[in-house]
Amino acid sequence: MLTFLSDEWIGALHDAAVADETLATSTADVALTIEQVVTGGPDGDVCYHMAFDHGSVSVAPGPAEAPTISFRQDFATAASIAMGQGSAQRAFMTGRLRVGGDLRVLLAHGDVLAQLDDVFAPVRASTAPPVVAAEAPPAG
Repeated sequence: MLTFLSDEWIGALHDAAVADETLATSTADVALTIEQVVTGGPDGDVCYHMAFDHGSVSVAPGPAEAPTISFRQDFATAASIAMGQGSAQRAFMTGRLRVGGDLRVLLAHGDVLAQLDDVFAPVRASTAPPVVAAEAPPAG
C-alpha cells in the first residue's frame, strides 16, 4: 500500500498521469502548473506539483518553479479530497482550501482537473487510508 503524500505516492501519481493517453490528448493545448501544499501532516508539511505542458504531464515532489495555480490545505482536508471522500469545491467554499494564482486559468481548465479523478483512481485504490488526528473540541 502507498502512504499518502510519500515520495512513492507522488511517483504513482506521476506514473498514472504519464500512462493516460486521454489525459495527454486533452491537454495538448494546455500549459499549466499546479502546486499543492499540504500542512500539518504526520511528517510535516508536504509540497508537490503537477505540470501540464502541451500533452506532457508530470507530477513531482517539491515546489514548482513558477506555479500558475497553487492550492494550500491542511492534512485532513487534503486526505479527504485525495481519497474521494470530500470535494475541493466544498473545501474551498468553507475556507479549508486556499487557492492562489490566476483563477481564470483554473476555471478555463476545470475539465482537465475533473478528469484527474479518473486518472488517479488506481492510485487512490492502492493508498492506505490516511490517519487523521481528531480535532480538539473548541475551548469553552
